[in-house]
Parts: sequence; structure tokens; C-alpha cells
Amino acid sequence: MLRSFTSKRSLQSLLHHRRCRQNPQFPIFNPRLFSSSPGPPSSDAELRKYIGYTLLVLGSAAATYYSFPFSENARDKKAQLFRYAPLPDDLHTVSNWSGTHEVRTRTFLQPESIEDLEGIVKEANVRKHKIRPVGSGLSPNGIGLTRAGMVNLALMDKVLSVDKEKKRVTVQAGIRVQQLVDEIKEFGITLQNFASIREQQIGGIVQVGAHGTGARLPPIDEQVISMKLVTPAKGTIEISNEKDPELFYLARCGLGGLGVVAEATLQCVERQELVEHTFLSNMKDIKKNHKKFLSENKHVKYLYIPYTDAVVVVTCNPMSKRKGPPKNKPKYTTEEALQHVRDLYLESLTKYRGQVTDSGSPDEPEIVELSCTELRDKLLAMDPLNKEHVIKVNKAEAEYWRKSEGYRVGWSDEILGFDCGGHQWVSETCFPAGTLSKPSMKDLEYIEELMQLIEKESVPAPAPIEQRWTACSKGRMSPAYSSVDDDIFSWVGIIMYLPTMDARQRRQITEEFFHYRHMTQAQLWDHYSAFEHWAKIEVPKDKEELTALQARLKKKFPVDAYNQARKELDPNRILSNNMLEKLFPSSEAV
Repeated sequence: MLRSFTSKRSLQSLLHHRRCRQNPQFPIFNPRLFSSSPGPPSSDAELRKYIGYTLLVLGSAAATYYSFPFSENARDKKAQLFRYAPLPDDLHTVSNWSGTHEVRTRTFLQPESIEDLEGIVKEANVRKHKIRPVGSGLSPNGIGLTRAGMVNLALMDKVLSVDKEKKRVTVQAGIRVQQLVDEIKEFGITLQNFASIREQQIGGIVQVGAHGTGARLPPIDEQVISMKLVTPAKGTIEISNEKDPELFYLARCGLGGLGVVAEATLQCVERQELVEHTFLSNMKDIKKNHKKFLSENKHVKYLYIPYTDAVVVVTCNPMSKRKGPPKNKPKYTTEEALQHVRDLYLESLTKYRGQVTDSGSPDEPEIVELSCTELRDKLLAMDPLNKEHVIKVNKAEAEYWRKSEGYRVGWSDEILGFDCGGHQWVSETCFPAGTLSKPSMKDLEYIEELMQLIEKESVPAPAPIEQRWTACSKGRMSPAYSSVDDDIFSWVGIIMYLPTMDARQRRQITEEFFHYRHMTQAQLWDHYSAFEHWAKIEVPKDKEELTALQARLKKKFPVDAYNQARKELDPNRILSNNMLEKLFPSSEAV
């Protein structure tokens, strides 16, 4: 009886607090309203009455939970029971591009000049108030996010100067990659390489050690000639290979922890048209031709499709001025290439929803308007963790690529991008792959072991598993750091999409992805000296796993030097966040 009575009061109290947040005029909860006489009930009838009251309250709570008309600004309304409250007008919600991390903050500052930025950093340091630098929010792990406060340089997006002769450009760090290449193309120059997406701010893409592909081309931080950092302790400092080279090579891939990158001078290259060649291969042929592919192509990447032997090879090279563009015509039209994927989509609609029209479900857009990536997302959304369904989707995608073989010509910023799909979890590792003159072939061994692991463990792994290469970086915090100029590194990314907004399904996909990632970590990372991309590393919740990760990072990176620089430049840790503190704890904290 006491247990029933206590439950009743507790639920009434919780319901009251929820209503009070919605309506301040709601009367204050008074436990005496639910009190009875001091003594215990005198009959079974009274016991049944209290049990009935408890069941009534529980039923009412459940009905309210599933049917209450929440306002649009009540985010995640069913994730935490009885915690609904409208968001204040001054609360900013900041999400990353891949939809995996989100914070809400009252401090989101956007300076318009370096003077504004200097003032913000100075004041925040005096007040010991965090202002974590955040770029476009494209990092899958949300490395720039913190609810304590952020500073964003989107309004500092100017090209400051162009040296056409030296092919160098100085920019404010908030300029986006696509905006930059558009503004400097009139000078006949462009960036040396590109990541998959063009929306990154220059400061962000440099600080996390982003990369493109090409065994002769280093990660993007290597394009930086000099930087201006606005630091909490030393104000604005300019660093380069000539001015404080030790700090320069540490801060170039500094994860936003050593200062806010305000300006950067980048080494560019001559603007060229590229010829992209896409064709379908298999692992046997890849092994035969791998060394040639790496050495003879300026850009090359492989897209592996799990549970098939298909490997999509994409190469890009400068167009020959003598030969001109290739004259090969594609065997299939885009419509023909997409047909197999469309057929599977219509078949799956019938299977999972029980109805279909000539152009798709009445609630769906016209099927002819959907790209292969969009069709894949919709297909996976129907049953994302069913291995057999995922295999069908993968095979349909392989057929799409088989019919998409051919050439296309365009400028590098048009050609080198990649449609990554929608919301997703991704883990990308970087590991040594020998030298350009003598590749170790460890990169292909890694893939073979990964594919065997996927099949052995029946992982519902979607396509693609992307493999790219870079030359080394001299940035000390780069995963591709090496002091040997000829060293090359392979980057391999695994993925699971979040093609639905259903909270339960997203949680299930998330759990499956981290199981998938954990298996690759346990079997592959140490054996191949693989380390995760800084924009894709996730902080373990388990203390033992976190301790192991910290020790592992310390073996690869100059963590002590990095922490010492943080201590000197940002003693109050105003540029830090929980992720940096967990990955690089100070010796005092340890």
C-alpha cells in the first residue's frame, strides 16, 4: 500500500512540474492534498481504492505523453519523459551537418572583423567564459560544438590579397571553400585539392586535418603558408615556417585549441580542367593494378560495395591540351543507369507499405526526380538494419555504377566533390601505406580484412566504403604526419546512414554503427597503426576505453607539446570543449 501511495504522489508531482513549466499560473503542488489519516487503511476496499488511483494516474500520464500537442519548438519531446519546456528566444540550436550532434547555447558570436574577434577573445578570457571556435558544422563528430559558448567566423569571409605570380592567396578564415575558389578563378589559380564537400570554412577545414585524394597530394593543412591566430593569452600572433616554426607545425592542425584562426595564406596551383574516369572493377584486378593507379593518377579513390565484389574506381587527371577531352560516349543514359535502383524502390514500396503507383507512393515525390543517393536513402529507411535488405540495396547500387562507367570533364572544384548522402554516422581511419615508389599493399589488406569482418559478423553495412590516399603532412597533429617526404597514407571510411527521423530507429542504427566501429577498432586499428580523422573521432563513454584511447593518442601525437602550447596560449581553456578535455587531459587532471 505504501509503495502504491508513494508512486502516486511521485507521478502527480512530476506531472505538476511539467504543467507548471507550461503554465506559470498552475497552483503550487501541495503534498497534503494527497495525504490521508496518519494511520494505515482499515480495509481491503481502501487498499483497492489507492491501487485504482495509482493505475489511473499511470494511465493518464501515458495518454498525455503520447497525445499531448507539443509546440514545434519542443525538441526531442519524447526522448525524456516529463521534461518538456519551450525553448527561450535567446537559445541557439546548433547542429552538425550529419545530424549526429547538437547543442543549445546562449552564446553564439559572429565577429565581422579581426578587431571584433580580438575584443571577443579578450573579454571571454577575462571572464573565463568559453567561446569554442566552430566553422560550418560539417565535422561528423561535432568537434567544434559546446553548449558553453561558440564563436563563428562566417561574417569574416573576405579574400584579402592574391599573389598571382607566387599563386598565393590570403583570406579571412570564415570564407567557405566554394566561395574562395569562385573568387580566385579569375586569377587562373585554385586550391590544390578538395575534400568531398565545398561548404567548409577555411579555418575549420585546416584545423581538423581534412584531406582530398591523390598519393602525391598532402592533406589540406599543408597548403597553409602562414596563419594569424587570435589567442587568449598572447593576443594576435602570426606564425609560419619562418616565424615560430615549432608552433606553426603544431597549430596548423590545432583543432581550434591553440587560438582562433583569423587569417590564412594558402599556396594555390594553376587552375586546370580535369578528366574524371569512373569504372567498375573487382579486388583481383585492383591488386594487379594498384601500384599503377596510385603512381599514374593525380587523384584516385576506390568505393567498395559490401557483400559484392564490385569496386568503383574513380580517377582524375589534367586534361591533355593536345588530345582534348575524351571522345568515348557512355553506353547507358542516366535513366538506364538508375532503372535497377528505381525498380528495387518500387518493389520495396510494395513489400513494406503495401501500395504503389506508377510513379511511386502517393506520399512520395516523383521517382524520376530522385538521384541514386536519394533513392538509396529512401530504400535504407524502409529496413536499415535488415542485412538481406541492405544487400539488395548494395547490389542495386553496384549495377548503377556498372551502367555509369564513363568520362566527364570539368574544373577541379566541380569534379573532385562527392555526394555523401544525408544524415549519417561515419568513422574514417588513416594509416601508413608505404611510399609512393614502393607501396606496402597494406591498404588493400586492410580492406580485405574489413570485408571479411563485415560478412563474418553479418553487419548490415551499406555502400560505399571509401578509400583515399594522401602524401604526408608536416603538421605534427595530422594523422598523416611523417618526416619522410615519400611516405603515403590511406584513409578508409565506414558509414551507416540515418535515413529516418524516427528517434527509436535512429537510436538502433546508432547502436549498430558503434558495434560495427568497435569491431573494426578491435581487429584492425592497432595492427595497421590506424588513427581516426579528427573530425570523426568519438569520445568513448566507458572510462577504461577512454583511458586506452588517451594512451594510444599519446603514442602517435605530441600530446605533451600540444597541452603545453594550450597552457601558454589559452590558460583558461576558453577555446576548449568536453571533447578536447577528454582526448588531451592535462597532466594535472590526470
